[in-house]
Amino acid sequence: MWLLLSLCVFCLLGCSEGQDRATLWRGNDHSGRCQYTFTVPSPRETSCSPTVSGGPEMEGLKARLSLLEVLVARLTGGEIGGPGAGSQSQSQAGLQEALTQAMGERILLQGEKERLERDVEGLQRRMVEMRRETERLQSRPCYPQPPLVPPSIPLQDSGLRPAGGAGVLSHLVSRPGRQWDTGSLRGCGELISIGEPVSHRKADSIAGKYGVWMQDPEAVAPYGGKMVWRIDTVGSEVRQLFGYEDMDQLSKGFPSKVLLLPEPVESTGATLYRGSLYYQRRRSRTLLRYDLASESIASRQDLPHAGFHGQFPYSWGGYTDVDLGVDEQGLWAVYSTNKAKGAIVVSQLDPHSLAVKRSWETSIRKTSVANAFVICGRLYTVASYTAPNTTINFMFDTATGQGKEVALPFRNKYRYNSMVDYNPAQRKLFAWDNFHIVSYDVRLGLQ
Repeated sequence: MWLLLSLCVFCLLGCSEGQDRATLWRGNDHSGRCQYTFTVPSPRETSCSPTVSGGPEMEGLKARLSLLEVLVARLTGGEIGGPGAGSQSQSQAGLQEALTQAMGERILLQGEKERLERDVEGLQRRMVEMRRETERLQSRPCYPQPPLVPPSIPLQDSGLRPAGGAGVLSHLVSRPGRQWDTGSLRGCGELISIGEPVSHRKADSIAGKYGVWMQDPEAVAPYGGKMVWRIDTVGSEVRQLFGYEDMDQLSKGFPSKVLLLPEPVESTGATLYRGSLYYQRRRSRTLLRYDLASESIASRQDLPHAGFHGQFPYSWGGYTDVDLGVDEQGLWAVYSTNKAKGAIVVSQLDPHSLAVKRSWETSIRKTSVANAFVICGRLYTVASYTAPNTTINFMFDTATGQGKEVALPFRNKYRYNSMVDYNPAQRKLFAWDNFHIVSYDVRLGLQ
């Protein structure tokens, strides 16, 4: 109807003034609708009045036109509306999510940075303390060694005690380049008694609840017999070996050497002998010999048929399936096999190749005892790892192939003894009792 009316007006005005004076335009507007537009010259006015062109209506129209131009510019620039508004909203939502995630990661990285800065500050303080301790040791005068005690004097009655509470032989057998026949001094008979535990240090962190500490009974260069070594065994990737110049530095917590083992350690069964660390590789029956001088693996060998990783542990658990130790006769392994049905098997090993030289099967089940050690070729077992007053309850003599029950008092001072090993040079038991590094004097009978 509006179209017909417009055409009528067009015809009337156009006919009165001539067909050539009026024009008609047909096309789509901005919304896509078909629109007819016509123009007719004024029959009387040769020009528009200034009041009309500059009146308030025209000024309002101009303002609206300017506003429309701004809106059109925004629409064509993609700022608002239009067919792409939905996808743009999704893009904005994605950007907002990415921004939120980046801010969260930034907060986490900032926390990690602060933690690392605290660790660095702690290490720097530790380095300053160690530097001061080194300067103090360098400035300390060297005192002459005390005279050796003649073997003819009964050591238990001589009354001699080196500083620090160590046994009489501790400063003699630990001198590099000299080996002592300890059997000729005090005999190598059966175990008669075990002394009270002596505490040397408490571990600093939870990683030290279980562990192993050692001194090489036959030390070689570059480390002497006074060097003390420690491994904290709590964790899934135990590889750090800490070295201390002597017991005094161990008690103060100042390591002079930290070695990173190339393969991880399984539990508390490691030992030291002739300049090498012997240990069981994690989750395997493989034995490794790590040479301290070259800081590399020198030998590896599977312990035939040995249970591992919880098959035949000691009663306290801890994957203590294979326990290595040293006595006057050499290197030993304490373990069990399926063939032995869980009974303890003790084998003497070649210290270079780790091959089994000879084995003995005992009559006591490995899971029924808390720990074991070998002295003068005799295996001894500890009845409990938690009872404060327990016993050494079994002895097996590899010389005769016979075992028997015994009842030698033994104290678990801190009530969780996870490692007991014998040191033939010191003639002591080394133990790790619930974060505490302790030792026991032992007394042996004559051969």
